[in-house]
Amino acid sequence: MGLVASQSIKNLISTYLGFFIGAINTLFLYTKFLSAEYYGMVGYMFSLANVIMPLMAFGVHNTIVKFYSSFKTRTSLNSFLTLMLVLPLLLVIPVTIIGYFFYESIGEFLSKENPIIKGYLWHTLIIAIALAYFEVFFAWSKVQMQTVFGNFMKEVFHRVGVMVLLFALHFNLITMEQFMISLVIMYILRMVIMKIYAFSIQLPVFTFKRINNVSDILKYSFLIIIAGSISTVLLDVDKVMLGHYLPIEEIAYYNVAIFIAMVIAVPQRAMHQILLPLTAKFINDKNYEGLEDISKRSSLTLFIISGFIFLLIIANIKQLYLIIPSEFSNALIVVFIISLAKLYDAFLGSNNAILFNSDYYRMMLFFGVLLVFLIIVLNILFIPLYGINGAALATFLAMFIYNSVKLFFVYKKFKFLPFTVRIVKTALIILAGTVLFYFWDFNFHPILNIALKSILIGVTYLWIIHKFKISENISLFLDRFIKIR
Repeated sequence: MGLVASQSIKNLISTYLGFFIGAINTLFLYTKFLSAEYYGMVGYMFSLANVIMPLMAFGVHNTIVKFYSSFKTRTSLNSFLTLMLVLPLLLVIPVTIIGYFFYESIGEFLSKENPIIKGYLWHTLIIAIALAYFEVFFAWSKVQMQTVFGNFMKEVFHRVGVMVLLFALHFNLITMEQFMISLVIMYILRMVIMKIYAFSIQLPVFTFKRINNVSDILKYSFLIIIAGSISTVLLDVDKVMLGHYLPIEEIAYYNVAIFIAMVIAVPQRAMHQILLPLTAKFINDKNYEGLEDISKRSSLTLFIISGFIFLLIIANIKQLYLIIPSEFSNALIVVFIISLAKLYDAFLGSNNAILFNSDYYRMMLFFGVLLVFLIIVLNILFIPLYGINGAALATFLAMFIYNSVKLFFVYKKFKFLPFTVRIVKTALIILAGTVLFYFWDFNFHPILNIALKSILIGVTYLWIIHKFKISENISLFLDRFIKIR
């Protein structure tokens, strides 16, 4: 097994493990051990930290990956890495100073609807800085072709830490304030561990010498700040804006719904690690036939797998909400809306990899900035009218428009679409399964109901996909699995 395949499989395992632990925390522990107010505050704090993080990182985590291999001498490489460690401080220090002198004004603005927010702004800023430097150190290890440990730290470590802290809070080993402080310490610890690991692979040698292409590096870093901010804003700005308009308890309900829907995106995240280098190779070799083929294959494969997860979520969502506090069911519609958005995301296949490995990424950043403006406007319009459902609708519309623009742009520049007849067949299977299984349940305990329906859906869905050869790749995989059995 090759290096890429081996690390991709290990990363997929750790990603699913992280989501499993996160599901326990999100659906059961947070909802049982924290009040809705503090659960909403935790969700708001992490969302705001994620929105700030790309700014704090100054795009360095992407810049390291792009430019590392271009330096051929040890002196120039050391100078580049020194710059990468120092560059985030150009924003971290001024933002911290601004936060210190204007804390009251910023706090009053953000806590207009929920006064609790004002007490945790420093927590949020420190977590944002820890997140930023974690990504820098993770990138440091990536360029050495070592991703497994970093992915484990990114997906699993903090979720296990949260679980331990929640149990400690439940058994009165720590107070609520100590819990909030411990969250900050945990993210700092994660950053430090990642730093030690990264430096154990390649110890930095601080060298302050001029780099020939420093203007290109700074320009790329600045553009990636925008790119990172766009993707993060699309995911988290709705929670931040909810805190401005609605009681903070609503963020807790919204956060649970978003987490459930985000499970659909796990296969895409795992496959994207493989699609990036493959797509870059096809573009560099001007192999546009290969580029079109991988686009259509990845689109179909991701749509089938993500469609299966979508079907499991929608078919079981009513039963799932019966085993967590009843007030969280207020966000049932949010699950539907965001799940559709993530399913459309999966349909794009390698679209993102094509754009960010081509010469057209600057244009997409321009579209992205306009769409960030759009999602903010839509949230301002819809949240006062429809509450958390309005936030979900705003996110769906913004993501739909953004993805459609990217789809159209790839078609205009490369003259192909990921769309095939098999996509239509898969969509019809998903639609039929949704209609059939959403309105039908066993008369058992919700957990048993979920288990039985999931088994039934899984067997039926995979049998149809395999029987009608919807995907050659999946059929070949199933044939191998059946023979092994």
